[in-house]
Amino acid sequence: MKERITIEKVCMMAGKIMLVSGAETHRVEDTMNRIATNFGIENPQSYATPTGINFSVDVATMTNSLRISKRSTDLNKIADVNSVSRKITAGEMSITEAYEQLRVIDHEKVAYNPWVQIIAAAFASGCFTIMFGGSWPDFLPTIIAGAIGFTGMLGFERLIEIRFLAELFGSFLVGISAYVFVRAGFGLSLDMVIIGAVMPLVPGLHITNAIRDLMSGHLVSGVSKGVEALLTSFAIGAGVALIFTFV
Repeated sequence: MKERITIEKVCMMAGKIMLVSGAETHRVEDTMNRIATNFGIENPQSYATPTGINFSVDVATMTNSLRISKRSTDLNKIADVNSVSRKITAGEMSITEAYEQLRVIDHEKVAYNPWVQIIAAAFASGCFTIMFGGSWPDFLPTIIAGAIGFTGMLGFERLIEIRFLAELFGSFLVGISAYVFVRAGFGLSLDMVIIGAVMPLVPGLHITNAIRDLMSGHLVSGVSKGVEALLTSFAIGAGVALIFTFV
């Protein structure tokens, strides 16, 4: 039996992809409303939080809900959904074509595989050390420590899907790697090596989204994302602090 494509399905699919990929909640709601409006809905109602989406085609009508249990960061998918939305607005895409395109986007793999992410995190760590005032002898050990910490975080998150513990474990590996390197004479400043190596773990996107949601009046989403960023920051600090506790 052929699946019946409805406006609700298209809007919910677009909102789900964007929210799972790390978009701000006000952007998710705006995209869903724009899609619905351009398909003839006069008064669409959308409400998104970091853990769920609600959407209906009018006031006091049946509400469609979707639970979001896992989120990541994939700006490429967000851009792809925005592209679909713009084509709908321009009248270049039918509802069926939009749904099929969104399904393709939803099933796409992450744009960058783990090894590319690790390499990028490693070099970013070294650059952050120099930017924060570190010396060039600290550049290479920071690269290695950053790669070890980021690899540990990704591996731990695959075993136990709790981001807080993964960040804690990753920062712990950064701290112990930096301590070993500096003690062995491979690097000059322990502080600079640690500061640079933990930067890829810092929840910069969550902090930015929290502020933007708060400024847009989305208080629930802004506060929840801010608390999430705060917990992540605490995990990073705690992981590094464990090293100084035992050494």
